[in-house]
Amino acid sequence: MRLRFLKPVLLATAAALALSACATATPYGPAGVASRYGYSEQRVDADRYRVSFAGNSVTSREQVEMALLLRAAEVTAENGYDWFSTVNRATDRDVRLQGIPDPFYRDRYSPFWGPSWRYYSRGSWSLWRDPFGPDFDVREIDRYEALAEIVMGRGPKPAGDPDAFDAREVIQNLGPRVTRPM
Repeated sequence: MRLRFLKPVLLATAAALALSACATATPYGPAGVASRYGYSEQRVDADRYRVSFAGNSVTSREQVEMALLLRAAEVTAENGYDWFSTVNRATDRDVRLQGIPDPFYRDRYSPFWGPSWRYYSRGSWSLWRDPFGPDFDVREIDRYEALAEIVMGRGPKPAGDPDAFDAREVIQNLGPRVTRPM
């Protein structure tokens, strides 16, 4: 008898764990076949790369831009350079609207919930449905992707360039702040 009551609790716990796993920010790692989210880079010239980072719908703009700068610094250090400067830099915002139906709306699949009216006509009862259909809540979903083209250099970074970054300083300052995969 106890097992019958324990089964719904276990199912609810499993569902909650599955939903919580979906609602995490994009971890810092390479984008690949399994996931389009994460960083990627492409060599353009000997000292020039195009770097990008794409986040999912729960990754903030700040996290995406921070991960982009960190990856640019790592690419710079991996290639033996000391600093990098962003030539072109942009953050794209993808906005989608998602309609979520009212869970209490009654339709032909859930006959026990929602508005409906009965009337008696010609000797039988008939059910009348809401002519406007189910109610929907509309939610806006944002997703950010940051792209930058970087030029790398050796020696001290240019003093007058506000778009120039010391690669090792960026790695030291931003490295601990990004979310790493488990």
